[in-house]
Amino acid sequence: MKLWGGRFRNEENGLMEAFNKSFGFDSVLYKKDIEGSLAHVHMQLKVGLLNEEEGKLISEGLKSIEKDIEDGTLCLDGNYEDIHSFVEINLIQRIGEVGKKLHTGRSRNDQIAVDMRLFAKEKAYEIIDYIQNLKSTLKEVGEKNPVIMPGYTHLQRAQVVTLKHHLMAYYNMFDRDSKRIKNAIEILDESPLGCGALAGTTHNIDRSITCDKLGFKKPMDNFMDGVSDRDYLLELMSDFSIIMMHLSRLSEELILWSSQEFKFIEIDDLYSTGSSIMPQKKNPDGAELIRGKTGRVYGNLMSLLTVMKGLPLAYNKDMQEDKEGFFDSVNTLSMCIQIMERMIATLKVRDDNMKKAVRDGFLNATEVADYLVNKNVPFRDAHGIVGQIVIYCEDNNKAIEDLSLEELSQFSNTFEEDVYDFIEYENILNKGIKINLK
Repeated sequence: MKLWGGRFRNEENGLMEAFNKSFGFDSVLYKKDIEGSLAHVHMQLKVGLLNEEEGKLISEGLKSIEKDIEDGTLCLDGNYEDIHSFVEINLIQRIGEVGKKLHTGRSRNDQIAVDMRLFAKEKAYEIIDYIQNLKSTLKEVGEKNPVIMPGYTHLQRAQVVTLKHHLMAYYNMFDRDSKRIKNAIEILDESPLGCGALAGTTHNIDRSITCDKLGFKKPMDNFMDGVSDRDYLLELMSDFSIIMMHLSRLSEELILWSSQEFKFIEIDDLYSTGSSIMPQKKNPDGAELIRGKTGRVYGNLMSLLTVMKGLPLAYNKDMQEDKEGFFDSVNTLSMCIQIMERMIATLKVRDDNMKKAVRDGFLNATEVADYLVNKNVPFRDAHGIVGQIVIYCEDNNKAIEDLSLEELSQFSNTFEEDVYDFIEYENILNKGIKINLK
């Protein structure tokens, strides 16, 4: 049984039937489809499209389908075109002809539109929760590890920072990500139910009833836009891509830091793998997979942008391609955030190697220049003087802070004993914006 076909003389071609089906992937929407249908029945009762007995029978039938799916009595399989067909056909089989009245006053176009908005909103809130857990862990691990380490530009040691400051940079990134998703939820929080196929319905429905029942802030203003809008999915998938970019950047740092060349951290065995041939290997596969899956989430966004770019109003079957990519992005992102949170929570920090990297990297060179500037040396001159000091240190295998006042005076007679306090790393961290580690 199909939900359409009355005007067709011939059966659908078998290959076309398989090509047209979406049940294999949109069955994940069963809860939202039933939720939307229950709201629609509630409205039908209020406006007189159903009597009390019919409304009760349909509602109980829908609830029984959901219960049976949840407990495994009813499996989400079979020769159905989509999740809407599955629910409606099973409803009619359970309660009889009255089940055919469920669809009065709506179209599959506004039905799937409301299903996807409900699903997207729910998953967006879940992502926000996962991000909050990751932010809390980043902050907690940072608080426990305020050890000094090199900060980098161009992947070259630049200035001294702390691990806490470094992790809190990602905290701020993920905080912005949460704000972006909340903004997307605010924009998508409108109900398309009642828009019909594209021009509403002649039935005396009340869209405000279903809107309130489903928890949307308002009905959508334009029926054509209501059934054809996929901007909210594009916006969320764009937000997801930005989050994955942030996760990938953090993954790259964990990969570098856990290498034998850095030895700043050790990733827990729970989130690492080994080699089938090299027994000494411990590979940061959790971080590498996150880095790799970033391209997958980007691809899903580009796929839907490409689908939507040439579509006239209103609904077109091309829009069925919105689901698989969005579902995949949600699932991929959810797992990546959770894996990253666990990797960060179980990191072993090698503070000795971080401190050694600071000492070996001349990371107080900028402060030496600042010291000279404070003594009225022009900055350009100070910059050149410190460059020569660094060359001297490299040639003599010394750190700047190890140079005697006599050695420093070879480059400028401005240096005095107070230079050592000025360029001591802990003192550097207590100056200026570097104390802003919140």
